[in-house]
Amino acid sequence: MAEIDESLRDEVLSLLDAGVCRRIGLYHLPADFVLSVVVPIYNEVDTLGTVVHRIRQSSVNCEIVLVDDGSTDGTVELLRSFESDDDIRVIYHEKNQGKGAALITGFAHVTGDAVIIQDADLEYDPVEFKYLLQPIIEDEADVVFGSRFAGDNQRVLYWWHYLGNRALTTLSNCFTNLNLTDMETCYKVLRREALEQIVPTLTEKRFGIEPEMTAKLASIPGVRIFERPISYNGRTYAEGKKITWRDGFRALWCILKYRRGLRQNART
Repeated sequence: MAEIDESLRDEVLSLLDAGVCRRIGLYHLPADFVLSVVVPIYNEVDTLGTVVHRIRQSSVNCEIVLVDDGSTDGTVELLRSFESDDDIRVIYHEKNQGKGAALITGFAHVTGDAVIIQDADLEYDPVEFKYLLQPIIEDEADVVFGSRFAGDNQRVLYWWHYLGNRALTTLSNCFTNLNLTDMETCYKVLRREALEQIVPTLTEKRFGIEPEMTAKLASIPGVRIFERPISYNGRTYAEGKKITWRDGFRALWCILKYRRGLRQNART
């Protein structure tokens, strides 16, 4: 099936204008390219198996790094079944520390050419990996953010979450001098070289990792940051959503806290 898809893609590429192919995300992905997918996990036994399946069906050669952050709902038992898989590395935290802590642990184990963050729920669809990678593969970007607010397929949910995300993104932009539409997005794709420049300095253990990463990526001299629209199937609290208003206030504090590094970088 993969061979048929590959030949069909090549035929389409030969028929369509190069500009059209670029706009729809149709391009050649090098055969030896590896995408490291870091998945922070906390009590996601109902969705994790589907997420792993979708990553494997993404049409991108993936190294999957699963980091369990002290789950208590049966997730650990499911993770044990993945330990012998060649494309998966499983890491365990004995105690729950937060999404940021799980990501920092996962980042230390990646070996791919680029890295993407994938939540263990079903809010983000790995089918969009290849589309997000395009600016990196074509050497236009070092970092790509997937924007939930620029896409065309969004589940309608919480107004206050939307308003909070937009407010935090706007404030973050004020200090980073970026024009992002979705700083809090899960889908951040980084060349491994860009990731390696910020990993030693990452400290946020919970959702504050999002503004911290954004600020520190923006402080890299000459970094090229792109943003591409993605679909988003947000879930409710009854379905397992974990972020709360407290995390919003922590994100606000992190934006203000890490602006100092941006100012120091601007002076140097």
